[in-house]
Amino acid sequence: MTDLSNLRRPDGAHRARKRLGRGPGSGLGKTSGRGHKGHKARTGGNTHPWFEGGQMPLQRRLPKRGFKNPFRKEYEIVNLRDLARLEEETITLEVLHAHRLVDLGKGRPVKVLGTGEVARKFTIHAHAISAGARSKIEAAGGTVELVES
Repeated sequence: MTDLSNLRRPDGAHRARKRLGRGPGSGLGKTSGRGHKGHKARTGGNTHPWFEGGQMPLQRRLPKRGFKNPFRKEYEIVNLRDLARLEEETITLEVLHAHRLVDLGKGRPVKVLGTGEVARKFTIHAHAISAGARSKIEAAGGTVELVES
């Protein structure tokens, strides 16, 4: 009967490790299976995944295009049509967060954009506001207060 005290691995389940550099009789002596000289014969001589055998690599063949501004500010966006659904007179960042219009956990500033119409007056607190949104809110009798970020 087999139990934990007399378990054996099945035949062929374990292969002995390569013993490199142990003489010509082993078949892996002298160069240890690495061949003669060359990049892959050296220590640490593995190529990186994007190496193309000396051919001009893809990232250098492709034309460079565009510009990515490292100082770009990303905003949490709220449109006027979203604010029209709210019933509060004073709309703060916490109110927007409570109604799931912005995610304050991301740490981004909140910007109000002018898509939609304003039917009533209210006070909005935000980090930034577009000119169109400001004019629509003030035309309806509301006010805009900018918050320091």
